[in-house]
Amino acid sequence: MYKLIKQEGNARRGEFITVHGTVQTPAFMNVATAGAIKGGVSALDLKDLDCQVQLCNTYHLHLRPGDEVVKKLGGIRNFTRWQGPVLTDSGGFQVFSLAKLRNIKEEGVTFASHIDGHKIFMGPEESMRIQSNLGSTIAMAFDECVENPATYDYARKSIDRTTRWLKRCQAEMKRLNSLDDTINKNQLLFGINQGCTYHDLRIEHMKTIADLNLDGYAIGGLAVGETAEEMYSVIESVEPHMPKDKIRYLMGVGTPANILEAVRRGVDIFDCVMPTRNARHGHAFTSEGIRNLGNAKYTLDETPLDPECNCPVCRNFSRAYIHHLFKAGEMLAMRLTVMHNLYFYNHLMVKIRNALDEGRFEEFYKENIDKISKRI
Repeated sequence: MYKLIKQEGNARRGEFITVHGTVQTPAFMNVATAGAIKGGVSALDLKDLDCQVQLCNTYHLHLRPGDEVVKKLGGIRNFTRWQGPVLTDSGGFQVFSLAKLRNIKEEGVTFASHIDGHKIFMGPEESMRIQSNLGSTIAMAFDECVENPATYDYARKSIDRTTRWLKRCQAEMKRLNSLDDTINKNQLLFGINQGCTYHDLRIEHMKTIADLNLDGYAIGGLAVGETAEEMYSVIESVEPHMPKDKIRYLMGVGTPANILEAVRRGVDIFDCVMPTRNARHGHAFTSEGIRNLGNAKYTLDETPLDPECNCPVCRNFSRAYIHHLFKAGEMLAMRLTVMHNLYFYNHLMVKIRNALDEGRFEEFYKENIDKISKRI
């Protein structure tokens, strides 16, 4: 259940109440693709990094170790030891992005595994069953992720198919939640808005899926090559048609500036691999901008990554030490920088929530929007 506490412009301050805990929103979800944060960070570490929600990947966990294995081990929360809410994506994005050979039909998609090439079929029912086996708090509906750019005609046919698949997801989840051996009988279902960058299709699709009274609504198919301005304009078009009493999720986005802009346009939750991926390549997000820790200027720099940061890394280690670790090829370099970046993202959300609580979000936005994007 989503509870809207207050609003400033379109920016929303709320709470999302689930069977596995209450999420304070706006919030960032930390991406643990195969049940772990890339860079050697565990669920236990996430507790120290202001994390509220862990996101795991249906496609990857279905292939390894297998969703039936995870179910036998008590579900994804018991398996990873993360005790807060978990969102599982539908697997759709990976099917369309990783599978070189795929065949889309009304029933679902047949594709080749990116690991060993063996044939797999996934449709709405299969995606729901996998996610039910994982026992996540929130399951995402199986949708078609259209290549960008796509023709208008194809995009229209695709949103119609995604709507039909969504109704099948809804029916299958209802059935699964009623079974005796289901791990989480209170699993929630989010629908996904599609339509490429065609505003009329986006609005039409949002109106259609809003009528299904789902637990939450996501905007998908963005951050796939379109400009930031195009992405923001799509959000602005769709937002008025999203139910006010349901949580809103912008999938796979993005930079700290993207998040600030999207909160300003009415989005509640986010996920992205950017903080971890960039960290593994030596890029640290800070309140002053983005640092490249490979730079020689950090050789003798004894200050923390971010003087304003209170994460476990900034409390204990210097830029010089982490610079050295990257130069020496030590795995600890990635672990420390990933931990810092996740803390930075999660704490950015704390600052946004505080600004909304205090009625100064617009002021916070103006103070930070350029600063957090700057390359130092």
